[in-house]
Parts: sequence; C-alpha cells; structure tokens
Amino acid sequence: MIKTIHPSSATGNITSPPSKSMTQRAIAAGLMADGSTTILNPSFCNDALAAIDIARKLGADIIQDSGQINIKGGLPMSNNMLNCGESGLAMRMFAPIAALRDSRITFNGSGSLFRRPIHMIGEALMQFGVQFESSSGFLPFSLKGPMIGSKAVIDGSVSSQLLTGLLMALPLCRINSEIQVNNLKSKPYVSMTLEVLEEFGISIGNKGYEIFHIPGNQKYMAHEYTVEGDWSGGAFLLAAAAINGNIKVHGLNRGSCQADLAILEALRISGVNLVINDDSIAVSQTRLNAFDFDASDCPDLFLPMAALAAYCIGTSKIAGVGRLIFKESNRAEAIREEMGKLGIQINIQGDVMHINGGKVRGATVNSHHDHRIAMMTAITALGSDAPVTIENAECVAKSYPEFFHDLSRLGVLVE
Repeated sequence: MIKTIHPSSATGNITSPPSKSMTQRAIAAGLMADGSTTILNPSFCNDALAAIDIARKLGADIIQDSGQINIKGGLPMSNNMLNCGESGLAMRMFAPIAALRDSRITFNGSGSLFRRPIHMIGEALMQFGVQFESSSGFLPFSLKGPMIGSKAVIDGSVSSQLLTGLLMALPLCRINSEIQVNNLKSKPYVSMTLEVLEEFGISIGNKGYEIFHIPGNQKYMAHEYTVEGDWSGGAFLLAAAAINGNIKVHGLNRGSCQADLAILEALRISGVNLVINDDSIAVSQTRLNAFDFDASDCPDLFLPMAALAAYCIGTSKIAGVGRLIFKESNRAEAIREEMGKLGIQINIQGDVMHINGGKVRGATVNSHHDHRIAMMTAITALGSDAPVTIENAECVAKSYPEFFHDLSRLGVLVE
C-alpha cells in the first residue's frame, strides 16, 4: 500500500488508540486464569490478533466483539504450532507460558521476526528445566516443558519482553523462583507487566528491578480489565500537533507505567505549547528548540522525536541508539536513511543520534515494513514543502490500524 501525505495542519480532538502492549499482556493473563475474563477497550492491531491466536491454541476460548474480548482460560491446548506474526512481545512472552505445558511446541512467525535472535529465550528457559531447540539461532524454535521453578540469571540488555514472559509464567510453577536480571533496559515495560499481574491477583517480589522473587502455586483471578490508551501511538499525534497543528488528545493516562509517557518531557524541553488537563493533552504548533533526551528506556520514542527534531532550531541529541538494532527494522539506519530523503541530516555517534533541524522537503520514502518508520515519515510530512509518498505503508496495522484514518479526521490530506 502506498500513502501520500500532503503538507497539512492537523487540528481537532482525537482519542488515542488502546495500548497493544497492555492488550497482549491481558490476553496472556486471561489465558492462564480459570474462568471468564473480559478485556474492555482492547487493541485489535496485528500484534494483538497474533496474541489472540496464540492464546486460543494454548487453551483459551476467545470471543472478539467490537469493543471487547471475552476469554475463558484454563482449557486444554488445541494446537502445538504457534505463529507470532511479527510480534516480538508475543514470541518472547508466550514462550515461557507455553513452556508450562508438557508438550513439544513450535514457534514461528513472519517478516522481520525472522531477523530477531532468539538465543536468549533458550538460555533462560533451559535454566528452568525446559528443552529448547533451534537450528539457526532464529525462528522457528521448539520447546518442551514443563517448566520447573528455580533460580536463574538472565540478560536484560536487549529486551525486557522475555522477563515479562517469565514473570507471567513462573507463578504457576509448583515451587518458588528467583530471577536475577543483569543490565535491564526498558524498566517501565516491566512495571507494566507487574501492574497487570497485580490486577489478576499475582504477587511478585521486586528488589530494584535486579532481583525478582516469584512465589509458586499462585492462581490468576479472572475478571474485567480495561486497557488504557497507548502512549506509543499517542506520541505521534502529539508530535504531529507540535510540527503543524493544534490537537487535543484524549484517553492517555498520566499515571501510566508506559515508557512512552516520557514524550511529555521531550515536548516540554523543545518548547512545545503543552496544556495538560485531567481528561486530555493539548499541543499546538510553536517555535521549536533543539533538545537532548535519553531514550534508552523508551526506544519507541526515537521515531516521533526524530520527526519533532526535524523542525527544531539546532541539533537535537537522542541517546539510546543501541536499543534500535533488533526492531522491525534496524531503526537507527532506517531513521537516518528516510529522514535524509526528506532533507534532514542525521549523524550517529556511538549511542547518540544527532538530528539537525532544517527545511523538510517532499520525497518518496520507504517504511522498511516498520510501522513506526511509516508513522514517523507521515507526521514529518505535515510541514514539508511538498507531499511525501510512503511505500509499504500498510505496516501501520501492526500497532495502529486507524493511523491514516485518524490523520484524515484531523484534517490532514491523505491519499
């Protein structure tokens, strides 16, 4: 799919999409709970649909409605072939959950997921007595449980998603477990997991995000769970307003554990007109100043912040480039390449990205089949001197299927 974004002012009221990350965690919790769980305001993006499919095969009866997901968990497994689509969270989170079963289960995926290394999954699970096989260090892989409660040491420098899966699965083991995590990144994502676990009645001991004590023999409590708005998707809407517009975004929880809540700080230090009310966040276009920001714990913010930096006076510096390598694309290079086509010079020095603000020009860009690259280039187009055409734009469905529709609702000319 090709989308062309014309220079436009984005104006009006919009509600942030629901969080795909919280939706996926809630689906996993509903799978492991005996009884019926109702998830309100869920995301139906591609990643969430992959989680639904996996949960069904692992033993959940799931009914999807327009505004909710009903899950009856604790049922027998129906299929031992699991497809994660392109969802890194689904792959890393459901692997420990599947390892609770006394069956050989194969994980597969599609697209960019084949480029993501999986050795850390096997290294962690084998410490809990799980058999793990992979011929190449990438998908597909197979595992066989049952997982046994134990002590383990894992590396958290690449992703926190595997830790999320372990924290969700280990409470169902018969004996207690302990996880030592070295060099943990993305701590806010672990806080999101702990929040969901607490809501479903699971208790985890946490010492400074370095040692986690997981009591065994716990039970998930089926109940009604409401998914909050997505700060990752909302960040693009807020940045769009700062570039060229006046938008009031509803549905974002300022008390959220989501890492991308940090977009508010980036907007503040760049001088954005920002008004925060109880039920909305309003942003309007103004003179923008270059900013320095550490995105190590919120790497998804690189994309809306790169778009924002293109319109700042001076050179903005964003730290945490190392977190961008094993995403849907090599995002560091993809950002540099595609923003370069739009006339914005980017240099990468070590772990820091330097973005020189300047005049944005129209061009044809490629999403690299990465939903966040597509959204970055789309909002960058709002203040350009000519239209921007985005190739392979359908990838936004991974996290925000209504993205281009929402831009149109805000008055942006999208073809």
